[in-house]
Amino acid sequence: MKTADTLARSTYDVVVIGGGPVGENVADRAAAAGLSAVLVERELLGGECSYWACEPSKALLRPVVARADALRVPGLDRAAAGPLDAAAVLAHRDAMATYWKDEGQVAWLESVGVDLIRGHARLAGPRTVEVRTAEGGGVTLTARHAVAVCTGTEAALPDLPGLDAVRPWTSREATSADAVPGRLAVVGGGVVAVEMATAWQGLGSRVTMLVRDAAGLLPRMEPFAGELVADHLREAGADLRFGASVASLTRENGEVRITLADGEELMADEILFATGRTPRTLDVGLETVGLTPGDWLHVDDECRVTGVAGDWLYAVGDINNRALMTHQGKYQARIAGAAIAARAKGEPVDGTPWGAHAATADTVAVPQVVFTHPEIATVGLTAREAERTGRRVTVVDYDLSRVAGAHQYAAGYRGRARMLVDEDRGTVAGATFAGPGVAELLHSATVAVTGATPIDRLWHAVPAFPTIGEVWLRLLETYRDGRKGRTGS
Repeated sequence: MKTADTLARSTYDVVVIGGGPVGENVADRAAAAGLSAVLVERELLGGECSYWACEPSKALLRPVVARADALRVPGLDRAAAGPLDAAAVLAHRDAMATYWKDEGQVAWLESVGVDLIRGHARLAGPRTVEVRTAEGGGVTLTARHAVAVCTGTEAALPDLPGLDAVRPWTSREATSADAVPGRLAVVGGGVVAVEMATAWQGLGSRVTMLVRDAAGLLPRMEPFAGELVADHLREAGADLRFGASVASLTRENGEVRITLADGEELMADEILFATGRTPRTLDVGLETVGLTPGDWLHVDDECRVTGVAGDWLYAVGDINNRALMTHQGKYQARIAGAAIAARAKGEPVDGTPWGAHAATADTVAVPQVVFTHPEIATVGLTAREAERTGRRVTVVDYDLSRVAGAHQYAAGYRGRARMLVDEDRGTVAGATFAGPGVAELLHSATVAVTGATPIDRLWHAVPAFPTIGEVWLRLLETYRDGRKGRTGS
């Protein structure tokens, strides 16, 4: 690891700002191509996903969802009827977050030949990065070929009276808390809100969800997805309030007093705001290259920042606002790393047979899983998006409880599947699954959408019996029968 004592000024082929999974992948791809690379990180190497998002949140959710599934399996239901061991779950969460230590990530970075500087990095003009190191020293880095900004996002908090004094939870506190709050208020209805409501309700909190959107949960997905999640949260004991807006907050004797816009008051031990994300670009020196601090960074399909001359500045991952998910950011990182290496070597960056230098999956076929009970898995368009963009699609729905494999999964299975067929292309334009265990259906759907597989060919992709994956056959049959009805054949 480089420090201010060993590095006063240095030149690298590639300088990466931000050491989450996205920055790590950019640096790794550059090094693998023979370029020198340095990564600057001000917190823990491994980033948000490793310590405050993907890993710890799923560690909290898995026992809750597994128990909910077990309660529907004959022979397991009685054994699973007791409460979860919250202390054991939190201990497992700590282990999955590697106890908020990053020695393993540092060792990996060293093994791939990438230098690490701990400190706060800012652009200081074209191909120049200034770092204030953790030791208090200063370092100036020069990039021969590229600087990649991979600083991600942070929780967006509303401007509310009393907010700072209340010390609200964001996603960070919600995934790293060391005790189960007796009462938890969750403000928001998106993915973070429903996942954390599921986790903490399952661990023993009395959860109240305050959702400003009267339309319900998960508003960007198919409506039935949010409806099923809402049903299960209520069954678990959560109080869901739609059309509810927080007007002000106070903390009194350790309790949070929440005043709603209609004047009603609620009490909670903690309050979580899951109301969106904002880019970490306020203090990375954007003004030195003609950009506006605090803005999202707009990029082309190679993840090069538009509006900056010289093809040297890249913005990869959540910061470019294309698809705010870890797997999509890592996908972009692979694209950007390949493009940077090709440009550095004077090779063409387009026309490759595998499309290695152009990111398309983050706009065409973005897979996402919501790890609630039931799980939600979605890729491609929703029906509303298809209508808004003028795509001529047929919406095909199927009740997952009618699939034999679902009954093997759990008694009283409830779920739903939707496939969108693009009638002009004869391909699948989108798919959404809602139900226990549906996350494992998602990659097949992603392959179908990304590969533009003709519907006529999907008939020959035979699902195993009895699995939930048999829903693909049932969706195709439903589509075929619907076409017969329309054509009279």
